[in-house]
Amino acid sequence: MARKNKKKLKLPLAYKPLGFVLGWSSGALAGVAFRKTWKVIRHEDDAPDALDRDRTWGEILLAAAVQGAIFAVVRSAVDRTGAKAIERSTGVWPTADDGGRD
Repeated sequence: MARKNKKKLKLPLAYKPLGFVLGWSSGALAGVAFRKTWKVIRHEDDAPDALDRDRTWGEILLAAAVQGAIFAVVRSAVDRTGAKAIERSTGVWPTADDGGRD
């Protein structure tokens, strides 16, 4: 039983580099998904930015809401997939406690 506790203490530290790579890749994937989604929603190549003078509040807030939702879903899916892969390969969930990152 003591060996299992040591493994649980070391795994979260070992998971950090993988977590960084997963986070970076999920951000890149979410960016691609958002650009494609925005093109479908508004038939525009570029989504509005908060500082775009010629865009309305509605356009800016819609873009921010869609982008945030896509980012959260992609990040959760990638994180969960990575955690399940670690658990399958090591038998240990990659976080130190029962909670997650947030």
